[in-house]
Amino acid sequence: MTTLLVIAKEPRPGRVKTRLTPPFTPGEAAELAEAALADTLHAVAATPAARRVLVLDGAPGPWLPPGFDVVAQRAGGLDERLAEAFAGCAGPALLIGMDTPQVTPELLTVDFAGCDAWFGPAEDGGFWALGLACPDPALLRGVPMSTAVTGAVQRERLAAAGLRVRDLPSLRDVDTAADAHAVAALAPRGRFAARLARCPAAGAPATGPGPRPAGPR
Repeated sequence: MTTLLVIAKEPRPGRVKTRLTPPFTPGEAAELAEAALADTLHAVAATPAARRVLVLDGAPGPWLPPGFDVVAQRAGGLDERLAEAFAGCAGPALLIGMDTPQVTPELLTVDFAGCDAWFGPAEDGGFWALGLACPDPALLRGVPMSTAVTGAVQRERLAAAGLRVRDLPSLRDVDTAADAHAVAALAPRGRFAARLARCPAAGAPATGPGPRPAGPR
């Protein structure tokens, strides 16, 4: 059975989803982040797993469902934090972030028979999921994060290590207001879509600044 890892920040105003402001207020952006995180965690909770771990920057809140171990994120850049998340796993592990509330248990149910890694590309050039049959933190350290080639570099790192890689479907991260509307349309019955619909700015999707590629965060 696979360990499922979710790397996330506590959804506090001014600390999460800052690229949603404007058109949303910092408080609304934090509430949208909380809804996205809750959708993600409930999808993970519904997925068969050996262990479910929230790797958290901050403190857990009422949005955390039962059945999760909570560990603090280590200090350092995103590559180091992702690497340390895998370092705590003794067997197969799949890591995702909190930016894809449209994720489903079906997407997260991976089988490592016949492969060594799973890779989920994000539409902005990053990646939303990374699975390793034998977690090796060195596979992530030094990968440049928040660039247009983050995903390509990470996948090439896996291939260069001789791993047999299978790809998951490409998903869209929620970074901008336009992303929020597009993702809500993909999962209209989720907590994220419901919270977005209650925002005064929700009636006018904005394109906002260009995408900022990154790994899960």
